[in-house]
Amino acid sequence: MQADNRQYIKMTETPVASLVVRLGIPTTISMLVTTVYNLADNYFVGQLDNTSASGAIGVVFGLMAIIQAFGFMFGHGSGSIIARSLGKHDTENATKFASTGFFFCFATGIVISVLGLTFLTPLMRLLGSTETILPYARDYTRYILMAAPFLASSCVLNNILRYEGRASLAMIGLMSGGLLNIFLDWLFTLRLGMGVTGAGMATAISQTVGFFLLLSMFLLGKTQSKLSLNKLSRRKEDLFLICATGFPSMLRQGLASVSTMVMNHLAGSYADAAVTAMTIVNRISFVAFAFALGIGQGFQPVSAFNFGAKKYSRVRKAFLVTLLLGEIFLAVLATVGLIFSKDMIRIFQKDPEVIRIGSKALRYYILCLFIQPMSVFANMLFQSIGHNRVASLLSGLRSGLVLIPVLFLFEWQFGLLGVQIAQPVSDIITFFVATPFVVKFLRSLPPDGTEFL
Repeated sequence: MQADNRQYIKMTETPVASLVVRLGIPTTISMLVTTVYNLADNYFVGQLDNTSASGAIGVVFGLMAIIQAFGFMFGHGSGSIIARSLGKHDTENATKFASTGFFFCFATGIVISVLGLTFLTPLMRLLGSTETILPYARDYTRYILMAAPFLASSCVLNNILRYEGRASLAMIGLMSGGLLNIFLDWLFTLRLGMGVTGAGMATAISQTVGFFLLLSMFLLGKTQSKLSLNKLSRRKEDLFLICATGFPSMLRQGLASVSTMVMNHLAGSYADAAVTAMTIVNRISFVAFAFALGIGQGFQPVSAFNFGAKKYSRVRKAFLVTLLLGEIFLAVLATVGLIFSKDMIRIFQKDPEVIRIGSKALRYYILCLFIQPMSVFANMLFQSIGHNRVASLLSGLRSGLVLIPVLFLFEWQFGLLGVQIAQPVSDIITFFVATPFVVKFLRSLPPDGTEFL
């Protein structure tokens, strides 16, 4: 109980700027490590000098987004409820939602695994594989699907730890799995000559190891909420609440997967080089996006915990501090990216056509980094406090509701250039939609200790 009280005091009394930074550093590191080991597949497969094999990584990225969509739905959904429950000193409710989110997510991962392996070839074509990419995509995906329950459930464990304010524990599990993946990519892909199959095996093994490391934090009693089948809720209302709270994350990831499919299909009509180039650009740009996500994930437990404790002034200040940090970090990254865009693409592919297409697209993506923090943090703010409708709207804009129509329209009007600039245009539109929601909400927050209506 004393440990629980210390955690409550930490989350509600530590100076906001200091708390956001303390929680944001490990989550940012975790996001970057996750991004780096996603890039590792691209890098090591790219050393094979096979454009079609590199394109397969981009095709499978859409599948991983689907798996993560369910993981984030259950993870963010249960995590947000847990943080607000702990802000009210209700550990029993926190344990119930932790157990319900975790076990339902693991079961969902099993279903995805079985269905995906059963319909593997049609799935690859749906995700945007060309006939030349298809054999490599199948080899890579088979292992990703085997690890789907662990990949999805890791998202739940990671987010529960974050929302409890134990981001450093989440970082241990994610970093360990990420570093292992990089080593296994090198070992299987290059040293043992297993190619794309080796990259798939490396990712599957590292995701599984990371899962068990995260799970150990709960089994060793390092968390306030617990995982127990006996505490799993049988009430459909509780499951619905988790899904509704986590739906913005599900929508964001799900639409990201659909957008990836659309982009692969449109780019594939030009050449495998276009698919490979846009895959690399999306992975590189996600490194910068990961900074924003990491900082925002440090902000979310602060927001949820203090909203539950009715300390609204801390919620407001936490958002503004997070926005400032995001702008500083992304401005630095944008400057570096604009200078070295061509070199960044060349790291992953030596094909001149891939470099030409990719470097041009990357410059467009980087120019819009300055407006990303508002869009990202707005979605995280509303999700953390349980304003699910607004959060769902904002989360879906950038990843699909705007991006998918823009992709079709711009490709029709401008050809390959339209595919290259669709995401930046979507970022601009999302920024102008999100900003009024945030301004209105921050102005409407009542004095501390009163009910929010």
